[in-house]
Amino acid sequence: MWNQHYDPLNSQVLSTIAAALPVVTLLLLIASNKVKAHIAAIIALIVANLIAIYIFTMPAGMSIRASLLGAVTGFFPIGWIVLNVIYL
Repeated sequence: MWNQHYDPLNSQVLSTIAAALPVVTLLLLIASNKVKAHIAAIIALIVANLIAIYIFTMPAGMSIRASLLGAVTGFFPIGWIVLNVIYL
């Protein structure tokens, strides 16, 4: 069992910045107009996994499984709406 550490850097400010880095990365890449949105999302996902593994000491397998669960959870409502539109 892995227990999450909310303050791995022993500073609330630095830990918050580390946790916000994937979101900031995504927004900066999209705002730059040099990277397509789906590529920016993949890069932000990689950054999030690296931060979770190396800074927050999350096991790598658990981080990857959490990413896959997030993708499935995000695609299910979208797929459900598309399916209903097709039948409509």
